[in-house]
Formats: sequence, C-alpha cells, structure tokens
Amino acid sequence: MENDLLLKLLLSGVAASVAETATYPLDLLKTRLQLAGQLGQAAPVTLPSVVRAEGLLALYKGLAPAVLRHFPYTGIRIVAFEQLSMFSRRRLGCEEPGSILPLPVSLMLGLTAGGVAQLVAVPADLVKVRMQADGRLVAAGLQAAPRYRGVLHAFASIFRQQGAAGLWRGSLPAVQRAALVNLGELSTYQQAKQAVLASNLTGGDNVWAHAASSVCSGLAATVISTPADVVKTRLMNQEPHNPAYRGMMHCFTATLRAESWRGLYAGFLPTWARLGPWQLVFWTTTEALRKAGGMEGF
Repeated sequence: MENDLLLKLLLSGVAASVAETATYPLDLLKTRLQLAGQLGQAAPVTLPSVVRAEGLLALYKGLAPAVLRHFPYTGIRIVAFEQLSMFSRRRLGCEEPGSILPLPVSLMLGLTAGGVAQLVAVPADLVKVRMQADGRLVAAGLQAAPRYRGVLHAFASIFRQQGAAGLWRGSLPAVQRAALVNLGELSTYQQAKQAVLASNLTGGDNVWAHAASSVCSGLAATVISTPADVVKTRLMNQEPHNPAYRGMMHCFTATLRAESWRGLYAGFLPTWARLGPWQLVFWTTTEALRKAGGMEGF
C-alpha cells in the first residue's frame, strides 16, 4: 500500500513534468500578461516579442523551479484526492464499480487536496514567478539585471533577505488559486471520465476517453481560477520593501478598480491555451504510466 502511494506520487510528478515542459512558454506568456497591467506596460506581450527582446531561451526562464514544484504539488494533490475519495466512498456507501461521488463532495475534495498540496509547493512557485518576471523587467529597462543567477541562488537569496516567511510570500492567494484549480480540474476530470465511459463514446477506457475528459477539466479549471492566479502572480512578484498591494483583497480590488474585470482575467486565453494542452498531456501520460505500472487509472 505504502509503495503504491509512493509510486503514484512519483508517476504524477513525472507526468506533470512532461506536461509542464511541453506547455511552459504559454505559462511564461500568461505570467507576463498578468504583470503588464501592474507595470503600466502598453506594448503587447506575445511569444515573438519575448523572443525578439530576450532570445529563444527566455521562453523557458523559470522552468527548473516549475518542474521542481510539481513533484510535491501534483504528487500530493493527486494522491490526496484519491485517498479522500476512497474514504468518502466508504463513508457514503458508494463503492460499487463505476459509481461516482456526489458532485459537491467531489468538488470539496478537489478543493482540499489542491490547497494542501500548494501550501507545500509555494516556495518553488514563488521562485518560478520571479524568474519569469525578471526578463521582462530587464528588457523594459525597469531592472538592471536579473535578480537571481539560478534556482538555488533564488532560494538562498530570498531566505537570506526575507527569512523562511519570504519563501511563502503570496501563499494565501497561491493556495486559494490551487484549491480553485483542483476544485475544477480533479472533480471535473473524474466526473467527465465516468460520463464518457458510461456513454461508451470512445469505446472504453482509452486515450480518447482521457483526452475528452481532460478538455472538460482544463476549461473548468481556467474559468474558476484565473482571478486568483492574477492576484497570486502580482503579490509574489512585488518586492517586500516597496509593495504595491497590502494583501490579497487589496490586490483584487485595486486590479478591479484600475483595470476592470479584464484585469482579473488578464492572460485568460494563454492560460486556457496552456492549461488545456497541459491537462491533455498530463492526464494521458498519467493514465499511460499507471497502466504500464499495473495500477488502476485515476
């Protein structure tokens, strides 16, 4: 049992790393768009503009902490959701093959699993956001040089300057955002997969069923989580000695007042464009790895 849980943690991290690497430039674009309004930058932010200003490798700034983050984050959220689901099924008496939990219960389990997992992974997420933002600040002349030479230097610098608490800066909106993502993603994927299998639309539990379910989960997660993601990104990127926002609610209201609802959905299209393929790669890879390892699917 313990070995199965550890293997699921590892396989989830591997699948997430594959998905993260495949879609990372879109995540960088999303972060830059979310910060553009805060920095008052009128010039459009696109992938070609990033390459022209900073070079091709700029599309992968912050990839290392992003991949590092997914081993605790995705491993914990997937395993925690499954364990909580098993416990809830026993409690509610719905353990028959093909049975699914009531949607409100499934949503709360996704919310809980995502929030707990993100709390562990906040430091890596913070480093990723800062490294993604540095290239844009340097190219715009707002910063002389990148703040960090690499991932380890970033962790060490933040810890030295701000203490352990600095590594968890922006943790509240980060946890909130992750909870909302997983509320939309995990429960939607599970419910969609059961519906697809029940309809026999794809001819069984195969890659087409996984792909169809992942499309549904990606859209739901993006719509629910984007405002919290914008707040998280802006709070994580600000310097503690000169903060633009006093906290999560101040960032939310200030963004809404200055940029209207569009500011809260800044980067929505690249977020969806990334999260959709990310979900597709992640879930199909996860299901394939589990099948190869002789384990049941999600």
